[in-house]
Amino acid sequence: MSLVFDMALVAGLIALALHVVVTRDGRGAILAFMAFGLLLGIGWARLASVDVALTEAAIGGGLTGMLLLRAQAHLVRHAAHPAALPTDRRRWLVPALSCGLVTLALAAVVLAFPRPAPSLAHQAVASLEATGLGNPVTAVLLAYRAIDTLLEKIVLILALVGVWSLSRDAAWGGASQLRPAIIPEPLVFLARVMPPFGVLIAVYQVWVGADLPGGTFQAGTILAAMALLVMLAGLRLAPQTQSRALRLMLAGGPALFVLVGFLGVAVAQGFLSYPEAIAKPLIVGIEAALTLSIAGTLALLVAGPPDRAPEP
Repeated sequence: MSLVFDMALVAGLIALALHVVVTRDGRGAILAFMAFGLLLGIGWARLASVDVALTEAAIGGGLTGMLLLRAQAHLVRHAAHPAALPTDRRRWLVPALSCGLVTLALAAVVLAFPRPAPSLAHQAVASLEATGLGNPVTAVLLAYRAIDTLLEKIVLILALVGVWSLSRDAAWGGASQLRPAIIPEPLVFLARVMPPFGVLIAVYQVWVGADLPGGTFQAGTILAAMALLVMLAGLRLAPQTQSRALRLMLAGGPALFVLVGFLGVAVAQGFLSYPEAIAKPLIVGIEAALTLSIAGTLALLVAGPPDRAPEP
């Protein structure tokens, strides 16, 4: 039964991928892409990569799909005569052959991996006690390669600044205008019911992430999705980009990360080195602050640049 389930999962992924590529219906392609992300999350779970599965479901099956739906709705509103896709099948021959060759090359590389595959998992697990954590993935992200994680969060902030820079001069400092028509009317009911559960799940993800699969990015994505659902349903307006509270939330996570990093210089072995006695509380505190920062950043990236003038 396990083999049958895996074969059905692979067949579903291939079918959805082909549908996304072939279909001429933009909205249908986006919905198929979101379904592909959810199925791919199940695939990662089958490979015992639960953290990757949660991230894929949240990003690939959730937030990215919402971003694409918003972009598609914007194009439909502003494109009076959408360009027709080329009908000459020969135009697709070179891309199709290129994709096939890349697929075969990747398959050859995967099949050439040594068995058993080289891994640093046992070193990561062996050093867990020093961090006070039970989840080796969290230890890798927040301790062993913390500088990479810090830079990733800073890149997110810079991406948001880039999006905001696309706004008209008169709208700078204002807010985006998320129109309720972007989502079907029945989802307004979900926008009233789901956020409390989403917040609870996000808090749980952060709390258990220190010892079990979960963590900051997954929790932040869930919070971002709840915020977008509320804004798209018209229950709340998008926040003003000039809001000090908003900017503090966005910068607070990376700022706390950097502050703890310099604390390591003073009392531990170096930058982003945690004192062993309080390593776990510091990491959990960083994760909590980063969750809010990631949630705000992702939600505002999807919302787009301000197109409403700032309030006086």
